[in-house]
Amino acid sequence: MTLPDVLEYFDAFAARYSHYKNGSWCYEDGCVYRGLALLHEATGEARWWDHLTRLTDAQIAPDGTLAGYRIDEFNIDHILAGRCLFHLSDETDDPRYMAAAEHLAQQLSRHPRTAAGNYWHKQRYPSQVWLDGLYMGLPFQIEYGLRTNQPALIDDALSQLAQALELTRGPAGLYVHGYDAARAQGWADPETGRSAAVWARAVGWLAMALVDICALVPERAPKRQTAELLNAVVRQQAPSGLWPQVLDAPGLPGNYEESSASAMFAYALMRGTELGLGEWFDAGQRAHDALIETRLETEGGVTRLTRICHVAGLGGFDGKMRDGSREYYLSEDIVADDAKGVGPLMMAAAQRLAARTPA
Repeated sequence: MTLPDVLEYFDAFAARYSHYKNGSWCYEDGCVYRGLALLHEATGEARWWDHLTRLTDAQIAPDGTLAGYRIDEFNIDHILAGRCLFHLSDETDDPRYMAAAEHLAQQLSRHPRTAAGNYWHKQRYPSQVWLDGLYMGLPFQIEYGLRTNQPALIDDALSQLAQALELTRGPAGLYVHGYDAARAQGWADPETGRSAAVWARAVGWLAMALVDICALVPERAPKRQTAELLNAVVRQQAPSGLWPQVLDAPGLPGNYEESSASAMFAYALMRGTELGLGEWFDAGQRAHDALIETRLETEGGVTRLTRICHVAGLGGFDGKMRDGSREYYLSEDIVADDAKGVGPLMMAAAQRLAARTPA
């Protein structure tokens, strides 16, 4: 399958995509919105803009109110979809998009924090910092701060990032999924507060957060830590070009090469190379190509991205105790065409299209 074929797949996926949570503003939709925005920036093609506006128009009211969104839920995941608002605003000058961004910024201004200053992952996950949340909230906060001339927001986001990197540092230059400041969770080490395992998608969220922040504030971003992480990621890349679900244990029985994390790493490695942080383009392109060659499967005339971990987290959820062990991450369902996989693959393809190396 060629890159033009992949773009046709994205077009068909977006055409049949319906909002992930019955129309409520959510991070899963935000993954797709980010991918569509980057494809539009990379190609200028109207089809990506048309999909993005069709989907977001159903969720953003004229006054900027967001469908199903409540500030007092204090869910850091909800911030991610706001990344697309800046692109929509730039292209249209419609004030509702920055009004919507203001609603999200208001949440962050009141969002609960640990004693050290990091945002809780969610109100129902008190005192917990997850790698996922760094991607969900911090790049948005930095871009909002840049656009509204609020340097204190940028300072705060960078401070939170530096603290979180120290709190979640794991083996082999990688990072564990989460940290519990209260040491109250069963998954948290009683001394360090850290969870036990290195989940690939959690590190993927972190890698994307780091390169995006480096792009937004290149003079102040943690370039050294970003390069160190991307070097560590490349060391874990399998001969196939992909990465295992439990990132630091490729030989673990039942471990499998997971598509969403592999797409995230493909994007981050190519983006990091473009930013001059290191030379990882070939590794990122190899991952991108492996995904489109081996993980896009067509059945009944419909192509889908396969081998995506549906969801994973920490603590009790939906009747299941997520204990943060390596074995836990191998127990979650594996699905196809989930937004958490397709959105990052869109981002990787957009980065491939924008790369200095011709396709």
